[in-house]
Amino acid sequence: MATAPSSSSPPPPVTADTSTTPPPSSSVVPKASPSPVSAIDFFSLCHLLKTRKRTRWLRSDVKNPESMADHMYRMSLMALIAPDVPGLDRNKCIKMAIVHDIAEAMILDTTPLDEISKEIKHQRGKAAVDYMCRILGVGEGSRGKEITELWMDYEANSSPEAKFVKDLDKVEMILQALDYEEDEQGNDLDEFFRSTAGKFQTEIGKAWASEIVSRRNHT
Repeated sequence: MATAPSSSSPPPPVTADTSTTPPPSSSVVPKASPSPVSAIDFFSLCHLLKTRKRTRWLRSDVKNPESMADHMYRMSLMALIAPDVPGLDRNKCIKMAIVHDIAEAMILDTTPLDEISKEIKHQRGKAAVDYMCRILGVGEGSRGKEITELWMDYEANSSPEAKFVKDLDKVEMILQALDYEEDEQGNDLDEFFRSTAGKFQTEIGKAWASEIVSRRNHT
């Protein structure tokens, strides 16, 4: 299992393998594409996103809670079917939703109860993303550079796409909370609704969250 980097000891550099012969079906491998060796190394590391359960559900005594990948997948579907909005790049939103929690393949996700500062959390996440993306290569036009930029954009919450995907993160969480409550596990998950109330930044986010809360109030 990969060892999680810390803010005090950055992970060792990883060099992508660039010596692989192009496959027979293509005379040239695009410069942005990682080698097969680097790609499979990266995918293997991302496997941890499929097996790690989200911390907040575990602490709420939810039985068989979703994994990090489960959460990211439904967020990606939300971005895919979202209505078109002027000035919002929906394709970028889909990509951002896919990678926004990618660092948690190497570091455990945190909750407000952990009392970890945003700065420390960001440093740990950035160290993990840097490590993972160096496997793919981080040169100009590379996939590693694209993932890093998407992750940094999301963290900064400054672009229209980042604000929308931040909303999707909350929408997916409260929808999952409603799913668990309807599973009749006996869990009181009101804290998830209280913690997100009034914090949505986009009209789509507000509308979807309102629909979820309305359904909860009528069950």
